[in-house]
Amino acid sequence: MLHILPIGKQKLHGPYTRTEMRISLGFLPTQSSCEQFMPPSPHAVSGGPPPPPGDSAARAHPGTRAVLLMKGLANGNASLPNLWAFSLLSCLPNWYPQLENHKGPHFLHDLSDACRIAIVWKFGSIYLDTDFIVLKNLKNLTSSLGIESRDILNRAFLSFTPKHEYMELCMQDFVDNYNGWKWAHQGPALLTRVFKKWCSISNIQNNMSCKGVRALSPEAVYPIHWGIRQKFFQSISSSELHKLLKNTYAVHVRNKLSHGTRLEVPSQAFLAQLYSQFCPATYFLQIKKLELRACYYSAYRHLGNLGPNQLSL
Repeated sequence: MLHILPIGKQKLHGPYTRTEMRISLGFLPTQSSCEQFMPPSPHAVSGGPPPPPGDSAARAHPGTRAVLLMKGLANGNASLPNLWAFSLLSCLPNWYPQLENHKGPHFLHDLSDACRIAIVWKFGSIYLDTDFIVLKNLKNLTSSLGIESRDILNRAFLSFTPKHEYMELCMQDFVDNYNGWKWAHQGPALLTRVFKKWCSISNIQNNMSCKGVRALSPEAVYPIHWGIRQKFFQSISSSELHKLLKNTYAVHVRNKLSHGTRLEVPSQAFLAQLYSQFCPATYFLQIKKLELRACYYSAYRHLGNLGPNQLSL
């Protein structure tokens, strides 16, 4: 059965409050060769809009069931299995035990990379960060990953069948060449060096496909380069939007890099149009939030001299 599998808030050792959300679309088998770590599927919830993190992905893949996989919940909620992430890492033997006293500064990011690689290898799936807006059905994008800039592959989109040899090589490289002190060494750099070995090449741009694995062109899932992310907040006509997204399956918004940037809705801004067309639940919630804020502000103005900076919703 096709599933949507976000990995949510991580809070492992020490304070760590940043939310790392992931979505994986894949077929779950009934058997497992490494330790079982999948929690039971929740009952479907009827009524109301679908949850915003999977809004566009769910609409592009009708009939799917959503499963949320998280290290933990906010406010100390302990309803999830303990040590789930480390149970998952049984697929990467001899890695985590060796790090007990040698964790680098990027350990939590490395752990996130390890989890996504293990999930895609074990279950086979279309993996997405949740700051993707999905425009089209992705099931035909098999054995593929995205290239974003020149010679570097990005792990925000992955699509492989279960036990794929390429993903197995990624797990092996993760353990054999682990470097917890080098940023992205276990993420984009890992996928890139394994792909080059897989294809026996030194340059990816001139060799985008080999031995059944392909690097998708940037416009497929990364139509807006992270270096020009301000384009998301600029006005664009409907015809320009259609032309830009003609060969695009999904758009990586990069919430982390655009955090704090104001987006007016409704508007002709590129991102606002994407939300309204492909994320109606998210868009609806945002509109309602703005309407509620305006209502509260109007009420407070009549009751006192509170300004907008003193109003918090």
